[in-house]
Amino acid sequence: MTPLPLSLDAPAIPVPAKAGVGLKFEHIRQVIEERPQMGWFEVHAENFFAIGGQPFELLQDIAETYPVSIHGTGLSLGSADGLNPDHLDRLANLNNHINAGLLSEHLAWCCTDASHFSDLLPLPYTAEALAIVGDHVAQVQDRLGRQILVENPSLYIDFAASEMRETDFLNALGERTGCGFILDVNNVHVSANNLGFDAAAYIRALDCAKVGEIHLAGHHRRKTERGILLIDDHGGKVSDPVWSLCETALELTGPLPVLIEWDNAIPAFEVLSEEAARADAMLDRLFNKEAHHVRAA
Repeated sequence: MTPLPLSLDAPAIPVPAKAGVGLKFEHIRQVIEERPQMGWFEVHAENFFAIGGQPFELLQDIAETYPVSIHGTGLSLGSADGLNPDHLDRLANLNNHINAGLLSEHLAWCCTDASHFSDLLPLPYTAEALAIVGDHVAQVQDRLGRQILVENPSLYIDFAASEMRETDFLNALGERTGCGFILDVNNVHVSANNLGFDAAAYIRALDCAKVGEIHLAGHHRRKTERGILLIDDHGGKVSDPVWSLCETALELTGPLPVLIEWDNAIPAFEVLSEEAARADAMLDRLFNKEAHHVRAA
């Protein structure tokens, strides 16, 4: 697939340091018809890889009015098999059409031997894995001609083979490639509970100058024989501990775009708006401004 030229009459609208929500198919027409007050919208890249047709036309309509962030879920940056060139072409094509204010992917893998898994799988934090992910991030940024943000995962296991902490891995990746980070605060809380580390210490160890976006979401609590397991299900409101951890993060990063993620048991748009309003209130309280523009990571 050959990407079409960038539309010069549709420059990217910068994503502001305000709250945004994930744009769901269930809400697209409501957003277009009502034009609600919302700082920005995030879309999952793979949902709009088919350029043309009604869903894509609706997204273009929204992107003309609201800042948009493209969030990939299937590029598989951590795959030892290399990046899928067709997937990367489709991502570049979408970027060329929408020219989003931010573009991001996950620190994970989901593809191997031509098989695609419907989950974001963890990787050991080794020098070998760092070299693989670094090469892939550089390849993506070269192909797109722009910086991407890489998101920390939610974890349920720890690898005995790991040679460094996750924050060390991310910091080294940022230094090597010039990429920025999405700090998913819910993922930090989930991983800290499941693996037994200090969530606030994790955030302090991350190079917060490279954080370009913050994610918040709900999680599920499950009782097990070994205690409470937290599952990053994006199926409910943000918990109070995650809100508190978000405030800790913002005090270190300064004002940033804050996303409310909700991907399962999707509620009415008004529920997402209420969560976004809480994030906006936090930003206003911390930084005493009505609007902030995202700084370069």
